[in-house]
Amino acid sequence: MTKTAPENQLWFQNSLVTIRVPASQGQDGISILEHFVPYGFSPPLHLHRTEDEVFHVLEGEFRVRVQDQEHRLGAGAVMLTPKGVPHSYRVESAKGGRCLSITVRGDFERFVRDVSRPAQRPELPPPAGPPSAETIQAFTAAAAKFGIELVGPPLQ
Repeated sequence: MTKTAPENQLWFQNSLVTIRVPASQGQDGISILEHFVPYGFSPPLHLHRTEDEVFHVLEGEFRVRVQDQEHRLGAGAVMLTPKGVPHSYRVESAKGGRCLSITVRGDFERFVRDVSRPAQRPELPPPAGPPSAETIQAFTAAAAKFGIELVGPPLQ
């Protein structure tokens, strides 16, 4: 078991991401990111062009959309979102939620590192308001650089 180094804790949008297993650590590029996300958090509907994503709920309740189907997932639930398939989630539990995202190749991890800032402390960042048009444009461009395509808005 590895102790989490401070440089592996990032503020990604309004969430705290801890890189539990960096893609660079093994030979197959497996990456495990732990996400601590507040109530109501939802990333834009997106798809990964280069890697499948396994989503494992640790705590809380998540509403997950894959393609045009929605699922409610609680602690212990696992869902695979194949590459090329649009997906998103929304945290429905009042105390927020924690989940793991597991990928290979490292593209998603590199994207998170690219658009995040170092966490100043191991907790959620101060909430940011709605992103500006420039922020959305930069986020979309960064996602594309790592094989991620934003195809719709966050879940409401």
